[in-house]
Amino acid sequence: MTVSPTPHPRTARPENPAGAEGPAGPEGTAEAAGRHPWRTDPYARALRAGRGPLFLRRSDGWLLPLEVERWCAGADEADRTVLRRCTGAVLDIGCGPGRLVAALTELGRPALGVDTAPAAVSRTRERGGAALCRSVFEPLPGEGRWGSALLIDGNIGMGGDPAALLARVRQLLAPGGLLLAEAAPAEVEERVQVRLDDGSGARPERHAPLFPWARLGRTALRALAGREGWTVVEEWSAYGRFFLSLRAAAPAAATEAVTSAVADTAGSHERS
Repeated sequence: MTVSPTPHPRTARPENPAGAEGPAGPEGTAEAAGRHPWRTDPYARALRAGRGPLFLRRSDGWLLPLEVERWCAGADEADRTVLRRCTGAVLDIGCGPGRLVAALTELGRPALGVDTAPAAVSRTRERGGAALCRSVFEPLPGEGRWGSALLIDGNIGMGGDPAALLARVRQLLAPGGLLLAEAAPAEVEERVQVRLDDGSGARPERHAPLFPWARLGRTALRALAGREGWTVVEEWSAYGRFFLSLRAAAPAAATEAVTSAVADTAGSHERS
């Protein structure tokens, strides 16, 4: 589910040699928690338990429930409508505990999850999936060669800058590759500061850092995709969830190169 903030637009994740996830290690400091909010105790505990409660809390107190139980379960029928539309090798961005990567692997489809939360990566690997503990904005294997990328479970909002995220996904996909993204169920467009909250009221403020997040409904996601040069291939809903399949337009330079190559080939045939 998660990718931490990096400079563009979020702070890159340094390696954590000790593998610590809580206050006892490097990731337990307030500064580290601010860089990597999904490494803090509430999220790690929820993944270990396989259940919530867990929320994103806005500064005004509004709570967005996070569906930890669903993430930790197997792929459901709504998920499978996404998986059936994948082409080629699949990159699951913010894979969380790995239900989609595991399902793709069971289908014989090459798939890799990326997530900055060590607990999420561990859960993915335990389920038989491949995963890296890394930000999507860090170097990744196979850049420019992925057939499909996934931004599911609200991950279009990670980092609070969906336009920057779409630009990064474009770099990762092969020409003609697909981005399968889930929209918020409500027609909403917001960019906010939130913090993880387990509902207990017991966590000190320093262990609940604010971080940027965004939510886009179908209309907002469709409009953003158009502005950023993506074509909406398909929209569908399943079991109360809403999805878009997007394909990035070829960069102008690439289009010109292809056009020139075609023209050169045609000219060569005419001369021969």
